[in-house]
Amino acid sequence: MSKHLTRRDLIRFGGGAGLAIAGATAAPGNAFAADASLPQVPRRVLGKTGKSIPILLFGGAVKLDRRFDPKMAEALRFGVNYYDAADCYGGGTCEAAVGNFQTRARVRKKIWITSKSDAHDPAGFERTVNNSLKELKTDYIDLYYLHALNDPSRINASLEKVVAKLKKQGKILHFGFSCHDGNVAELLELAAKTPWVESVMFRFDFGRYGDETLNAAIDAAHKAGVGLIAMKTQKSSVSFGDAVKKFERTGKWNKYQSALKAVWADPRITAAVSHMPNMQILRENIKAALDKTELGAVELEALERYAQATRSLTCDGCDHICNPAVDAPVQIGNTMRFLMYHDVYGEPEKARELFGKLPEAARRLGGIDFAPANRVCPHGVDVAWHMKRAGEVLA
Repeated sequence: MSKHLTRRDLIRFGGGAGLAIAGATAAPGNAFAADASLPQVPRRVLGKTGKSIPILLFGGAVKLDRRFDPKMAEALRFGVNYYDAADCYGGGTCEAAVGNFQTRARVRKKIWITSKSDAHDPAGFERTVNNSLKELKTDYIDLYYLHALNDPSRINASLEKVVAKLKKQGKILHFGFSCHDGNVAELLELAAKTPWVESVMFRFDFGRYGDETLNAAIDAAHKAGVGLIAMKTQKSSVSFGDAVKKFERTGKWNKYQSALKAVWADPRITAAVSHMPNMQILRENIKAALDKTELGAVELEALERYAQATRSLTCDGCDHICNPAVDAPVQIGNTMRFLMYHDVYGEPEKARELFGKLPEAARRLGGIDFAPANRVCPHGVDVAWHMKRAGEVLA
C-alpha cells in the first residue's frame, strides 16, 4: 500500500461501502472476507502469541444488531477482523451478536474473537469460558481475558492450571487480562513476570506519555513479549466541559483520529480497541489506520495542548488515593468510570445500569464531603463536582 490513500481509494471507501453493507444485511448467508480490492488496515504481531492482528480492533461494548450487524461486515472488508467481546457487554448480548455474525457470514476461520470473564476465581473463569463458547457459537476462542483485573493475587497457580487445561482442550488459544484502575502499572509489571500471561489490554491514551512509572511498566511488559492492546484511547475524561471547545481542529485529522494515531505511533503497542457505535466513526477510524502518514508537528502540538487543558478533568482510576480520604463507603473510581460512559461514550442507559448495581451505600452520594478527595487527587480533579453530578444523572 502506498504511503497515502489515493483519491480512487477514498472514493471506494466512502461510496462503495454503502453498497456492500446493503448486500450484507440482505444476504447474510454470503461468505464475507477482507476485500482484496480495498486497502487493508496494517497488522502487527501480538507479542508472544506470534499472531498477526490489525492495529484497529472492533470493540464490542456498543449496541450491536444481534441478528447480523453490518458494522462488523464493513470492518472486515478493510481487514479489521478482530472482534473484542465480553460476557457482560451489551447487557450480556454482545457474544450472541458476534456468534450470529460469524455463523451467518461463515467467517469463523477468517476472524479473531477475544472475550472476557468477570469471574476471577478459577472455577468461575472456566464456567464463563464454556458459556462464552455457547454464545459465540464456536468451539474455540482466540484470546480470553480476565476482565477488569484489579487484584494481582488473582493471577495465581490455580488459575494457571485452569488456563492450561482449557488450552489443552482447545477451548482457548491464548490468555491475558484487561485492567483500567489505578494499579495498571503494577499489573503490567506482574504480566512481565508471568510467562503464561500472553496479552494485556489496558487503559492508555496520549495524555499519559509523561507517566514515568507507567512507561517503565510498559517497557517491561513489551520486553517480556506481552502483547499490549490499548483501550480507552480517547483520553478517558469524565467531562471535558469548555476545554474540548477550545481544542483546535488542525491538520489532516480530527482529535479522535489523532488520539488513535498517537497511540499507534508507539511501537510497544500492538493495537487499539475502539468502540465504534456507527458507520461514520467506523470509517473515520479505518481511514486513520489506513494512512501511514505520521502525525505532524501541528497535530502533536494540538494534542499536547488538549492533554494539558483536560488533565484536571481526567480520572485515572486511582481511587486507592482519593477513596480513603472520604468518610463514606462510596466507590469514586467506578462512579467516575460510569460518568465517562454517560458523558464521553454516549451510553447513558449502560451508565445508569452499572451505577445501579453498586451497593446501596455506594450510591448515596448526597450530603457527603468530597473536599478531602479533591485535596489528595494528584491531578487536581474536582471529585466533589463530579460526584454531585453523578448523583443527578446516574441515580
